[in-house]
Amino acid sequence: MGIFDYFKKKPDELALPEAPQSASKPAAEAATPQSIFTRLQSALKKTHDVLNTDIRDLFKREGRLVDDEFLTELFAALVKTDMGVGPANKLRDRVKTDFRGRVVQMSDVLAAVKQELRGMLDQPGQQQALQFVTSGPTVILVVGVNGSGKTTTIAKLCQRFKDQGKKVVLGAGDTFRAAAVEQLTIWADRLGAEIVKAEPGADPASVAHRAVAKAVEVNADICIVDTAGRLQTQSNLMQQLEKIHRVMGKVIPDAPHEVLLVLDGTAGQNAISQAQGFSSAAKCTGIVLTKLDGTAKGGVVVAIREKFAIPVKFVGLGEKAADLAEFNAQQFVDALFEDLV
Repeated sequence: MGIFDYFKKKPDELALPEAPQSASKPAAEAATPQSIFTRLQSALKKTHDVLNTDIRDLFKREGRLVDDEFLTELFAALVKTDMGVGPANKLRDRVKTDFRGRVVQMSDVLAAVKQELRGMLDQPGQQQALQFVTSGPTVILVVGVNGSGKTTTIAKLCQRFKDQGKKVVLGAGDTFRAAAVEQLTIWADRLGAEIVKAEPGADPASVAHRAVAKAVEVNADICIVDTAGRLQTQSNLMQQLEKIHRVMGKVIPDAPHEVLLVLDGTAGQNAISQAQGFSSAAKCTGIVLTKLDGTAKGGVVVAIREKFAIPVKFVGLGEKAADLAEFNAQQFVDALFEDLV
């Protein structure tokens, strides 16, 4: 379902997140590593099933000679997940280096592939977790194209922070579409967050400036600012992003502290071109990959990590608020190859 389908619904029919849990039921109880891994397994099921079938086909008989034919088939299976040619080549080359000319079992090959894949995903020096300032509000700017799940992600982040006892101010910066402001307003009311908005067609930078100023005024912990769903080919809108950066910095010199690029996981390799267009203009610090539960192209996580010096900070595993999970390379690899060994 695209983002525009949400706007066709009445407000009470919107797929809003569940209400924040009460203090007697801490959010941590619903977010154990095991529960997150289980949700990740479920979200990656389509990708896992495609890879599972192809890998098992490589080992229809007991043991398999690692020759050119085998390496070609392995490469094809990996590319099918949309991880891209570069990462698939690296994984194939690792298997070639370790096992060429030998008869191997599936467990041998998968152990090497998983180790190499974890190394590709765990890039040293990248700030994987969100970075919070020690004084004043942490400002988070959220960018991405229409239909990527941007506004839904903001609502999930808002609930996440509210569950942690943080005070949140939202900025409805997508002034080009009244429905976008309306949707974010509904979510703000539902989640108990203050919201700054303007009339349709107003300057988004003005909304961003006022939202950050409001966050300072009310001593908020977090300020999350929405932006229009813009295509990376629209240079004037990219210039608007740069302006938003400037006006935020006038209120808090180093704001925004995080710029999250929301990408639709079902877009596969098209998500790469979106990331490329946004990364410089928006000065992205992290990526949120949504809708992993609706695609067999989960390997795009690998492609993004391999191509950009931008960490994947969150993955969307479903429609509920709890289905926005911090990205964990170990869990991702384990879920991708679950039951194969």
